[in-house]
Parts: sequence; C-alpha cells; structure tokens
Amino acid sequence: MPKTETLTVAAKGELEIVMTRVFDAPRSLVFEAWTKPELIQRWLLGPDGWSMPICEVNLVPGGSYRMVWRKDAGGKEMTSRGTYREVVRPERIVCTETFEDPWYVGESVVTTEFADREGRTEVTMTMKYGSKEARDGVLKSGMESGVAVSYDRLEALLASKSAR
Repeated sequence: MPKTETLTVAAKGELEIVMTRVFDAPRSLVFEAWTKPELIQRWLLGPDGWSMPICEVNLVPGGSYRMVWRKDAGGKEMTSRGTYREVVRPERIVCTETFEDPWYVGESVVTTEFADREGRTEVTMTMKYGSKEARDGVLKSGMESGVAVSYDRLEALLASKSAR
C-alpha cells in the first residue's frame, strides 16, 4: 500500500524546498539504496513509465554523478548531473544539481540528511535554488507526485532487502 501521505514537502524561506519522509529501515540500508547505482535505478524513477538506463555515481567529495531517465513510450530523456561537496556516511550528502535541457534556471544545492529514528530512518532533503522564481517553478512542476511514487518504490525495495 502506498505511503505517499507520509511525504512532506514545504517551502522554506525564499530559496528552499524541504522534503521529509520516514522509511521503515535502518539508516545504513537507506543510505546504501540512496547511493548505489544499481539500487538507485530500481526506485528513483518518478511516475510509472520511466526508467533510468544510466546512473553514474562517484560518491566522494569532489566526485560527480550523472543520471539519465528515459520515458519508456517515445524515448524522451531527462539528464541530471552534479558534484558531491560533502559525504558523511551514513548521515549526510551535499551535492549540486543541474539538468541538461533545464526545466528551472541555474543550479541547486541539495543537502540530504539521514537520521536514525530507533531503527527507522528519517530522510530530510533540502534543495536550495538560485532564485525564488526557480524554487517556485519547481514547486509548481508537480515534482512532489513523482518524488512520492519514487519514495514508495524505495520503501518496497528496503522491505525486500530487510527481509533477506
């Protein structure tokens, strides 16, 4: 059963969006699923009908990532890339994010924190944009529903890995 109601998305100040969700899995497992390409490709897909044929991650400060999503019908692609500024396993990741063929202006800085909550993990992602217009455009884009579906997929993946 989807748990999309457990995702909170809120504007903070003029430049930030904060998203929070608690996952029923230990922090080390959530961090692993968040950072290993072969696992990211299984859950970070947005709405149904998309896949991620390319997922490259060099998870070290100064390292980079590149993710390519493909709409299964028609082959439309969306590519995101960035550089890791800070990596503290399994607590925190700070990276930049830009899109090829951007749907918002500029670069964002994304801080993802993984907090242990007695065997469960609270993930808080704070995205800081270069302008209020960029932030507001992202809020109006409908990204919240794609994130919610992806997080539901992550919850199911974590449950299957925890059951092993």
